[in-house]
Amino acid sequence: MTAPARTTSLRSRRLPLADPARQRASLDAVPAARDLALVLERAGLTPLRPAPPRVLQLNLGKRCNQTCRHCHVDAGPDREEVMSRATMEECLAVLERTDVPVVDLTGGAPELHPEFRWLVASIRALGRRVIDRCNLTLLESPGYRDLPDFFAGHEVEVVCSLPHYARLGTDRQRGEGVYDKSIRALARLNAAGYGAGDPARRLVLVTNPVGAFLPGDQRALEREWKRELERRHEVRFDALYCITNMPIGRYLEWLIESDNLTRYLDELLRAFNPAAALGIMCRDTISVGWDGTLYDCDFNQMLELPLEPRTQVRALDLEALSQRTIVLGPHCAGCMAGAGSSCGGATV
Repeated sequence: MTAPARTTSLRSRRLPLADPARQRASLDAVPAARDLALVLERAGLTPLRPAPPRVLQLNLGKRCNQTCRHCHVDAGPDREEVMSRATMEECLAVLERTDVPVVDLTGGAPELHPEFRWLVASIRALGRRVIDRCNLTLLESPGYRDLPDFFAGHEVEVVCSLPHYARLGTDRQRGEGVYDKSIRALARLNAAGYGAGDPARRLVLVTNPVGAFLPGDQRALEREWKRELERRHEVRFDALYCITNMPIGRYLEWLIESDNLTRYLDELLRAFNPAAALGIMCRDTISVGWDGTLYDCDFNQMLELPLEPRTQVRALDLEALSQRTIVLGPHCAGCMAGAGSSCGGATV
């Protein structure tokens, strides 16, 4: 993936792929897309049922200070969708009446939401663990430089996107200058106590392949990344998550432009792993869209594939949700390939 990062979203460029229905149609048109259901049936995994929910993932909106070429959300500075205070309060009410232990805040850049700090404090007051999915560069922006101390004070786990430990791989995917800002942000997280093995100040890095291929071995890459970031910048972190690029959003755009879509879906299906399929995150995660709609995962959310029947967070009923069938599509092959992929990295 050698082209520079896009400067605007699919929507602002008024491209057909800005419509989730067009993305679904593009995937469905690939012959391999029809094979996933057969592969799952042969593995005895249909219908795919959920496990008890462990994570409530809240997408606070699509606004972001970056416009990364691989972004499945199609986030950017030009996006205006944000979760309302009322919907946030409905999410807090869900936590009060359930025992879901983890709340995962994502976006866009979730920290850009004007109610972000109030929401974090409110979730922590309920005794729940908070994960913040941070793009790092925002921590170098005016008004956000104190976030490392805020995170530390509220014992927030910070999961940070960094395509590569070297400048070229990161800037190629995310834009010129992103690497240097990211390293400075990591150094300030380290200064706030992150990356030193303290479970209350856990720092995780997330990497996506820069190209149309699966991630490498997560354990081996974690050792390499820890060695190289320490050697190059004296930066420390606790864990590395390797996540497979999903054929959605601007990454789907690149796959189509580069004539890689069919090959990539074929590769995902060839690498299908039943053990990985059993560990996919939609089985123990409930995803809440910025408008309060419930989904099996953030990827389904971006393709507008809600729970069946369609449900809002204010009506969330864990007993009823436990009986549902997980909504699947061709993109789901990405989470089931190789060592698996989830918001927590490899699954096997």
